[in-house]
Formats: sequence, C-alpha cells, structure tokens
Amino acid sequence: MVSNQEGSTILEALRAGIHEAMVADERVFVIGEDVGRYGGAFKVTEGLLDEFGGERVIDTPISEAAIVGAACGAALMGMKPIAEFQFIDFISNGFDMLTNYAAKSRYRGCGGIGAVFRGPCGSGVRGGPFHSLNAESFFMNTAGLKMVEPSTAYDAKGLLKAAIDDPDPVLIFEHKKLYRMPRLREVLPEEDYRVEIGKARVARAGDDLSIITFGAQTLNALDAAERIENEDGRSVEVIDLRTLSPLDKGTILATVKKTNRVVILHESSLTGGIGGEISAIIAEEAFEWLDAPVVRIASIDSPVPFAPQLEDYFLPSLDEIVEGCRKVLKY
Repeated sequence: MVSNQEGSTILEALRAGIHEAMVADERVFVIGEDVGRYGGAFKVTEGLLDEFGGERVIDTPISEAAIVGAACGAALMGMKPIAEFQFIDFISNGFDMLTNYAAKSRYRGCGGIGAVFRGPCGSGVRGGPFHSLNAESFFMNTAGLKMVEPSTAYDAKGLLKAAIDDPDPVLIFEHKKLYRMPRLREVLPEEDYRVEIGKARVARAGDDLSIITFGAQTLNALDAAERIENEDGRSVEVIDLRTLSPLDKGTILATVKKTNRVVILHESSLTGGIGGEISAIIAEEAFEWLDAPVVRIASIDSPVPFAPQLEDYFLPSLDEIVEGCRKVLKY
C-alpha cells in the first residue's frame, strides 16, 4: 500500500503500516473483535482479511482478556501479534494479563512478549464515559510496558512499525478524533521507515515558553502557540512527546533550559495524570532553570460527559490553554 499524492490520514497510515509488516513477515498477524470481515470498529484493518486470510486476520469473541492472552501466547512462541481493542476503554479487561504477565515475562526469564496492543482513545467525539478513555496513566507505573501516542500520520506509521519490531510489549494509543482529520493528511515516504520509540519531537520551535503535550492536544498547543505569537508577539515551543513510556527526559529538560517557562497539557484528568510525572522530572532535574511556576492544563476530574456542552466544558479549551500560557509569560 503506497500513499497517494493527496496524502494519508492517520488511519490510512496505520493500515499501511500493518499491511507492509504483514507482507514483509509472515509471523505478523492481526487479532481482535471484528478486525476481519468488518475491518475493525474504525476500519483500520479493512481489506486485510481478503488479502491475508482468516489465519492471519483473526476475529475473536468479545473478550479483551482472551485477545491479550492469545497475543501473549503467540508472541512467546515467536509470532508477532497486533492486537486491537475496539475502544481503548476496554483494555481494562486485559489489564491483569498486560501488567502481571506481558510486562514481567522477560524479567521472570520466560522471554519477551513482542506484541503490539493498539486501539482508539480520547474524547471530543461525543463517545460518552465508556468510549472516551485516555488510559496512559493506568500503565505508567508498570515497568516493562512501552506506550506511544502519535499526532501525525508520519509518526503513526513509523511508531507502529517500530512497535512491531520491538521485542517487548508496546501499547499504541490512537486518538480517534485524529483518525480521519483532513488537517493531518500528509504524503508519506515510499521507503520503509521507523520512528524511534522513546524520542519526542519539537513540533514547533520557540524561545519564550514551552508547551509539553501529546496526542490530540498537540494540535491545540500548536493553535495556541500561533495565536500567542500573532496577538502577543511571544514565541512558544511545542513538544510532542510521542512516547509516553519511557518519557524522553532529554528533550523535556532541553526545552525547559531553553525557554525557562513550561505549560504541561494533556487530555486525561488532572489528578494522577502524566503531567504530574513530567512536573516531577522538571522539579527534580531542572528547577533552577525555571523563571515561572509550571502550569498544568488537563480535563477536570470527572467521567467524560455524554452531553456535548458538558464534554466541551470537561476538555481543555483553546482559550484555557492560551490563558494558561499568558499566565506563565507574565513572569
């Protein structure tokens, strides 16, 4: 599957990455609910069943525990499974197998679990409290699991390919709001490539303030940075983490030392969110570089509401991000 000249969406980039991996290595297979004939809940795996057949594109019962367990067993026997969750919310049903088996298998001497566990996350699409989860903080305290969340089509494909190559379990959180967003279409390289797991990117260079973020909030951060530059004449740097575990401490500390002012932005609830860990890294290793208090912006501590107006209130807004940046820039 070669990207067309109109560019690929994130969804198309993921599909292309899976397809290329399956062509290149017969050990790679897809497993999950409705990934075959239906093509996945969001159509990421559409067309793969017709090309690769039911032995490599496997529809399962509605049991995330069974999906994770089957993927772990297959990986332990040398296969390369790509397990899909219809919505990342239901990764909770596979939590025990992921945290108590997949993450610890290599440490126990049983061998690494080279499996990919991927699915749609995030709010802003009126999915309500059961289909809008951001689960990254659930797994940050589990050594042995890697986590990535792309915000561009290039990164989506590159991180997926790197995850398939990885000898240990990788969780890929794909923000469903970004899947088909026209703004994110880009022409991808025809040659094979990878995006290194554990390496953040500078999405926008700046000198006066750093916004550290990831996923869909990267777009809000970029919009806020442009607005502040146009209205206030201040230069804002945006760091897209891309990998959530392990965090790229080097890039985080470098941007703090460069701009001396930091806003941490994420979509999950404030309490217990990834922003607290980033704040701790900055406080412990770059406190002397700060010229202003660190500001954290996140969703409120509540389940995601069904009502559109309440969901908009629940999520960080562009105005809230701009206001938070201006607060830091006053120092």
